[in-house]
Amino acid sequence: MKLPPWLKTKNTTGKHHTKQLLRKHGLSTVCEEARCPNWGHCFSKPTATFMILGDRCTRNCAFCSVTSSRPLPVDPTEPTRVAEAAKEMGLKYVVITSVTRDDLPDGGAEQFALTIKSVRELLPQARIEVLTPDFRGDLSALKRVLDAGPDVFNHNVETVPGLYPVVRPQADYNRSLFVLKKAKELSPRLPTKSGLMVGFGEKFDEVIEVMKDLRDAGCEILTIGQYLQPRKENLPVSEYIHPDVFERYREIGYQLGFSYVASAPLVRSSMNAEEMFR
Repeated sequence: MKLPPWLKTKNTTGKHHTKQLLRKHGLSTVCEEARCPNWGHCFSKPTATFMILGDRCTRNCAFCSVTSSRPLPVDPTEPTRVAEAAKEMGLKYVVITSVTRDDLPDGGAEQFALTIKSVRELLPQARIEVLTPDFRGDLSALKRVLDAGPDVFNHNVETVPGLYPVVRPQADYNRSLFVLKKAKELSPRLPTKSGLMVGFGEKFDEVIEVMKDLRDAGCEILTIGQYLQPRKENLPVSEYIHPDVFERYREIGYQLGFSYVASAPLVRSSMNAEEMFR
């Protein structure tokens, strides 16, 4: 389908310095690996969402361009390298995400905790947001991340439950809600956040039901953006949602009680994360 005008982005200068810095520290970002349309804009600020635990995922979601294959061993130097890069970039807000590591007993929770600790040591004034996988619903793994003291906990549901068999066949909608609910119960003062994409063929009312489910799970921050096919091997776009529909989602989100709702075609879970937190 032809890309509508509201989804066309401009080339942004200044992005190459950030990319060179990330390569210098041997780091991956979800911005690049997931082929985010906003990466040039974010890199020019500069900001980036650090992707830990390597660049190979044990799952194979139909929407995602991150490589799905047998992962490499966990790198013990990675937490320090993330912290050093964040310091060199002068970040005041650091977002840490990861590939899904179902091969690890704790799903990678320890690496999240160590990375949070390393960033705290080098950037004590910085805020830290984590965007985690579901850890297969393991509460001990979830608690390990929360005990490390992030400032925001994010876990994305990604789509409506009826589309999980197609979009996220190795994930579970109710398990994702469980993770968000337990995160709030374990750390009541910690803001929780989730996001989903639209354009897979979901119905308007299905999205509203997801929003209600997230509020019931205690989620306070919501992001909704347009799905864009990152590679020809990925799931094709079913529909380009008009900006007016995104605005309606935003209005309903506030009516449901979310503290902050970012809903627009080019919204992504970690984009402008610092502004959302504020």
